Amino acid sequence: MERIRTARDRAAFARVFRHFAPRVKGFLIRSGASEAQAEDCMQEVMATLWQKAHLFDPARASLATWIFTIARNRRIDALRKERRPEPEDLAWGPEAEPDQADVVAFQQEARGLAAAIAALPDAQRSLIERAYYGELSHSQIAVETGLPLGTIKSRIRLALDRLRHAMT
Repeated sequence: MERIRTARDRAAFARVFRHFAPRVKGFLIRSGASEAQAEDCMQEVMATLWQKAHLFDPARASLATWIFTIARNRRIDALRKERRPEPEDLAWGPEAEPDQADVVAFQQEARGLAAAIAALPDAQRSLIERAYYGELSHSQIAVETGLPLGTIKSRIRLALDRLRHAMT
């Protein structure tokens, strides 16, 4: 892997490919992928290995762990893609009017949620508003506020827990 990373050695990549490609494909099939899906995903994994070889750090993980982590993530991405509706599957035209009882219940929940958010400590409320109303990622919030990413994640997790309890 060192030769792939530093010298883009094709022969070294061929050896890694011969060793890991069938194992990755088998792993993907055991995880529920069809033969064709496993083949496609395995090809993507091996291409990623070649393209991102510079990111491999043997101090953090073994080569096998790194490759199978990439495979696992690619499989998850493929599953997410399968679950997305295609545009032709989406309903077109006016939707039926919602039941009035559902509208009232939704309005009551919305008021309850607004009150629960207002009751949060300022530090947590501000982060919830940025994450959900401002549609910012945790990393973007960290850059914007100057707070460490871990602090952002902890405060949001605590705030969501408080909101969950307040809404039950």
